[in-house]
Amino acid sequence: MKSDAAMDQLGLLLGSVVSECGFDLDFVEVRAAGRRRLVRVLIDGDDGVTLDDVAVVTRAISQAIDAQQAMGEASYTLEVSSRGIDRPLTLPRHWRRNVGRLVSVVRVDGGTSTGRILGSDLTSATVDVEGGEQIIDFADVKRAQIQVEFSKPPKSRRAGPRPGSAGPRPDGEEDQ
Repeated sequence: MKSDAAMDQLGLLLGSVVSECGFDLDFVEVRAAGRRRLVRVLIDGDDGVTLDDVAVVTRAISQAIDAQQAMGEASYTLEVSSRGIDRPLTLPRHWRRNVGRLVSVVRVDGGTSTGRILGSDLTSATVDVEGGEQIIDFADVKRAQIQVEFSKPPKSRRAGPRPGSAGPRPDGEEDQ
């Protein structure tokens, strides 16, 4: 893409298409790949993303890009996948969707902690760190990363939102 405005337009188009398919647009990147452009799109959903989901979203995005001529006359390769566990937790919905998983957190003050996500709301998460609950305010997080586990995680003492927290919204709207 040649300009920030063109990237913004593409992001709006893809966000709308992905949303119509029942998912969230997590990331868009356009870069040169030889004579073509590579359009890389990452999606996410409350129930995860299957290969069938990726196929449906890929077709919808491809049709929308072509119909809107969003890439102009340039040839492009479209790559759609789930956000995966290797991407950092940057939004409240990322924390909510990873309740029960092990997370490593680096805070802006340099402190670190690793524990299991017990619940979250729009501003913070509750994490079980060595048997004690720790509230982690998202504003204090420099980086949060899900840890890969090769054994089945133990049952959480509590799963879901903290008592009195917003949790998943029943109206289907996304919390950011």
